[in-house]
Amino acid sequence: QVQFSESGGGLVQPGGSLRLSCATSGIVFSIYAMGWYRQAPGKERELVAYIMTSRRSTIYPETTKGRFTISADNAKSTLYLQMDDLKPEDTAVYYCNAVVDSKPFFEPWGQGTQVTVSS
Repeated sequence: QVQFSESGGGLVQPGGSLRLSCATSGIVFSIYAMGWYRQAPGKERELVAYIMTSRRSTIYPETTKGRFTISADNAKSTLYLQMDDLKPEDTAVYYCNAVVDSKPFFEPWGQGTQVTVSS
């Protein structure tokens, strides 16, 4: 059974940093491209960072480019997201998932981890 367990969220002031982790089980982690997604209240879930199977190539939308860094440890089957210079608009629940054909692949999603950016 596929499981994603996200952690590391919290309350942080604007300009602060957080590092999220996503422990995975039930999948062959190394063969999947992976992504971090977020969902804010009243909004659709969006992809905020993507890492290819090489684990060397990454893609970010303009909203997070230069501030977020995605990485993966295949030996630990764990995905990470370093978030710097956080802004109030980054407030959301953050999730991880495999990405196949530009879409999240597995169900169910994990419980996510809440990130709140506020002064």
